[in-house]
Amino acid sequence: MATLSVKPSRRFQLPDWHTNSYLLSTNAQLQRDASHQIRQEARVLRNETNNQTIWDEHDNRTRLVERIDTVNRWKEMLDKCLTDLDAEIDALTQMKESAEQNLQAKNLPLDVAIECLTLRESRRDIDVVKDPVEDELHKEVEVIEATKKALQQKVSQAFEQLCLLQEVQQQLNSDHRGKMETLEVDRGCLSLNLRSPNISLKVDPTRVPDGSTTLQQWDDFSRFNKDRAEAEMKAATELREATALTIAETNNELEAQRVATEFAFRKRLREMEKVYSELKWQEKNTLEEIAELQEDIRHLEEDLRTKLLSLKLSHTRLEARTYRPNVELCRDQAQYGLTDEVHQLEATIAALKQKLAQAQDALDALCKHLARLQADIACKADSMLLDTKCMDTRRKLTVPAERFVPEVDTFTRTTNSTLSPLKSCQLELA
Repeated sequence: MATLSVKPSRRFQLPDWHTNSYLLSTNAQLQRDASHQIRQEARVLRNETNNQTIWDEHDNRTRLVERIDTVNRWKEMLDKCLTDLDAEIDALTQMKESAEQNLQAKNLPLDVAIECLTLRESRRDIDVVKDPVEDELHKEVEVIEATKKALQQKVSQAFEQLCLLQEVQQQLNSDHRGKMETLEVDRGCLSLNLRSPNISLKVDPTRVPDGSTTLQQWDDFSRFNKDRAEAEMKAATELREATALTIAETNNELEAQRVATEFAFRKRLREMEKVYSELKWQEKNTLEEIAELQEDIRHLEEDLRTKLLSLKLSHTRLEARTYRPNVELCRDQAQYGLTDEVHQLEATIAALKQKLAQAQDALDALCKHLARLQADIACKADSMLLDTKCMDTRRKLTVPAERFVPEVDTFTRTTNSTLSPLKSCQLELA
């Protein structure tokens, strides 16, 4: 006989069954309501986030554009600053080279002045005098040394300023390269979009890289470079103006001193020519006087010989008359006349001898003085030749080197051009 098998499990009551069905239905409704709420919130979130993303991307794109404009403006300012800086470096370099050329050109006047001083050291005797020419030559050397010192100082300052300008140029170039790289990066960022193939997620993209600066620091850095460049260019411009002024002043001072020195030379030469002419006139008169005195001495000697013959004659007559015999040995008028004649002749001979001695002494004095005159004339001629050589040497200061031809040869004492008769006599005596 078959039996009923009952599954051993928990048995629910009917109310529990209804309650469970109600709960399932209610929970389903709640879940649907919650899902609907989530869906609505998700839609709102999507709309809000989409809008926020669009506006954020738009804002950042705008910021990139503004940043590119800012960097580009700085780049353009740096471009202009670099252009002005290059022009200032070129201008200062040219001014420095001009100062160096002027400094080099001062060697010739210095050499000429020293050569003139050296030549004038060859003067002799009384002509070795500290005259205005020597004073002006020494002053010229001092002026040249002072101008060389001033120009050398400007050259050194220009060199130092060029170093500063080049340093600033390097900083500006570095800043300019940074701006160019930044523009390239930011323009590349601006060109990216959602469909760009090279976009990807990065590891910690919001990190702050080492060496990052604030916007104020960035602006201050570029402004400092620009302001420093402008300050150095201003200093360079002032230095160029000061250097040009120094070149003009030194050239004017040197030219004024050259004129003063050559005026002193010409004045001294005229003075020496005047003295030379006076000495030559004195020499001529002295030679004439010596000739006349020598002629008078010959006449005195002839007269003295004649008087000696007359004295011999008188002595012979007197001696012969002493041999008259006896009473004939009379002191007659002839005896007295011969005696007076002897006395007169002896006195005449003594006077002639005295005058002859005086004439010979005067002749010796004239000859000695003539020798001194001629020595001084030769000295003056030599001094004039030296000063003429100095003036000829100083022509180097006004005549181009390729056209300069010496007019006086110091060593052979010859001249390469026609001289005045006075200067020709100077050369002949020299």
